[in-house]
Amino acid sequence: MSTSLKSVALSHLERLPRAPASDLKKLGWRGVMKAIRSKGKLLVTNHDEPEAVIIPAAEYDALMQVVAQSEARAELALEDLRQSFDKRLSVLQDRSAATRLRSSMSSRIRLGGKVKVGASF
Repeated sequence: MSTSLKSVALSHLERLPRAPASDLKKLGWRGVMKAIRSKGKLLVTNHDEPEAVIIPAAEYDALMQVVAQSEARAELALEDLRQSFDKRLSVLQDRSAATRLRSSMSSRIRLGGKVKVGASF
């Protein structure tokens, strides 16, 4: 994890209620679940270093749904980009593409101090 991502993640962890791993061993599973019910989530530490976050299953499921939706949006955006790219490249499949390319390469181009770019060039 990069330093900036780590610092962002740790800043969120600082706000969570904490419990040392040794306390969890003493409390047992019932004690852990009681703490989760009362506090909502729990940061487990080992020698004061964050080790794990325990959250209710429903909250985990909600987080995973957000992740799945985000991935789906990213995939749709990527597919749109692919289609746009393929559409622009499809002109190379035209029968006259080779002739047009040879023609443009063999003729002198007068730029007049400007760069020619875009789909029409």
